[in-house]
Amino acid sequence: MADLLGLHDHKPWGTVIVQPGRIFMASTKPTNPWLILLGLALGVSVSNAFGRFAYGLILPSMKSSLGWSLTQSGWLNTANSIGYIMGSILTLLLIRHFSPSRLFAGGTVATALCLLLTGFDESLVFQTACRTLVGLFGALSFVSGGVLAASLFQSCARRNALAIALYFGGGGGLGIALCGATLPAMLDVFGPQSWDWAWIGIGLAALAICPFSIWASTSLSETKHDAALPSLPPVRRMFGQLGGYALFGMGYIVYVTFISVWMKEQHSSVLLTTATWMALGFSIMASPFVWRGILARFASGTPMALILTGVAFGSALPILVPNGYGLIMSAFVFGLSVFMPPTAVTSFVRQNVDQQDWGATISFFTVVFAISQALGPIGAGVIGDITGEIGDSLIVASAVLLVGALCAVTQKPLKLGLA
Repeated sequence: MADLLGLHDHKPWGTVIVQPGRIFMASTKPTNPWLILLGLALGVSVSNAFGRFAYGLILPSMKSSLGWSLTQSGWLNTANSIGYIMGSILTLLLIRHFSPSRLFAGGTVATALCLLLTGFDESLVFQTACRTLVGLFGALSFVSGGVLAASLFQSCARRNALAIALYFGGGGGLGIALCGATLPAMLDVFGPQSWDWAWIGIGLAALAICPFSIWASTSLSETKHDAALPSLPPVRRMFGQLGGYALFGMGYIVYVTFISVWMKEQHSSVLLTTATWMALGFSIMASPFVWRGILARFASGTPMALILTGVAFGSALPILVPNGYGLIMSAFVFGLSVFMPPTAVTSFVRQNVDQQDWGATISFFTVVFAISQALGPIGAGVIGDITGEIGDSLIVASAVLLVGALCAVTQKPLKLGLA
């Protein structure tokens, strides 16, 4: 999801964004930091909400109109995840030579253009290319925007932590709520064959956001300082947290990709689909405030284990309680947890690893997450095609997430004296 610093610290630590071989420190004091944060967060609406989550809303119409199997449907979000892997690595390389402001602006605009292009050709090859590029440029925007968000409120650690948390969940949650409020009704009125216009509409909305997000990014500038090369991350001592994060990537993406397909198979109403996705978006926006205390309290894998248990429960609820109440509850539970594992990772790293190694360690976690995330959608599609029920894939994903929680709960603090 992102290569950011954590959610909370016990003492003021300033704003230092660590990347392998570099440290970025903000060199400006913006006059409207909350407005700038809003612009950056809207960039997350483009890169994550529009770029990744909206596909789950449009997929039932695409699958119906184009005659795709569940495996083909899952493949396109796997392609998006492959693009995210490429984009994460590319960002780590480019950020040594270009300012995060330029990378964020370029990534956001490119993501918006690729979303727009998705509506112009129905072939699987073209759709694969678009989904891959959306993932690549979305990662460029998301990671760079995180660096910029972390440069806000330098003199107040609590506000700085809140800014990072709101960047994670605020923009993504708002974008998901907006998609949920508009796309189901539009596709119901104009029919599933209008899926191409849904993408064109999303692309135009993303392009409309771009000027504000670009202004926000260019309102901040950074200076580069050489830093000592980091040592190798203590991977062997972090297997619990690493395993939990990897299985999170594999499991959560199944719900995001296929919940609307399952709802269509259950003949859910447009109103219920809209309410479910809006509940998902608003609960994601609230999630930083729910988890910040737990993340601050523990230096072990306990926060990750609790979060993954929430994601697992939310994934299984539609199958366990197959009615409207179960769907709405699943959206709330899933949304309150799904954006928090990256923050749990960064909080764990900041409390257990020396500062000069933060960047390398979090980058390692990010790559492992991105790889495992790519396996989830196509794997779920294959299971659904074999069993004939995509609901079976949601149950399997829930089990994968619970195994991830068990892995995480075994993780002990790396430093003595930490709870």
